[in-house]
Amino acid sequence: MSGKDRFAVAVATCGVGYIKYAPGTWGSLVGVLLYLIWSVVVGALDLNGYSGGAVTAVSFVVNGGAVGLVVAVGIWAAGQATKLFGEKDPQKIVVDEVMGQLVTYLFIPFGSGWRLLLAGFVLFRLFDIFKPYPIRRFETLPGGFGVCIDDIAAGVYAGLVLFLANLLLMNPANPIF
Repeated sequence: MSGKDRFAVAVATCGVGYIKYAPGTWGSLVGVLLYLIWSVVVGALDLNGYSGGAVTAVSFVVNGGAVGLVVAVGIWAAGQATKLFGEKDPQKIVVDEVMGQLVTYLFIPFGSGWRLLLAGFVLFRLFDIFKPYPIRRFETLPGGFGVCIDDIAAGVYAGLVLFLANLLLMNPANPIF
């Protein structure tokens, strides 16, 4: 196996893909951890004196850029790993769960609190497991794109529900955006 292949497998499995039980859930937890790390980085920026809107914009740009990078590298890595593992969508590949979880969190700004993080985690896992229409159809697409796009769509569904729930139920006096 070449160095490029080893890198692809490392990215595709995210260090948790070989865990025997619930590797997708572990992959989602890697996404939560990355989100928390990025939120600490944004929190460390000196944003004193800026309004809440500027802080929200910075968090969206940082999170969006990071998610874009994870998606681009993750789709490539998932495609390489499927060839190496000789399966269409092996359970060991969890980068798709990482990116789906991160897409979910695109809908909330950094520092939103543990309740929204937990709700986003649960919502993403539910949409990823049950795959409402048309998510399941995306699995038939080829290569790394097919491995990842259903989780990205589940992340969009979960993020929209999370955003609406926060807007309408949890904190109507102080919406996210």
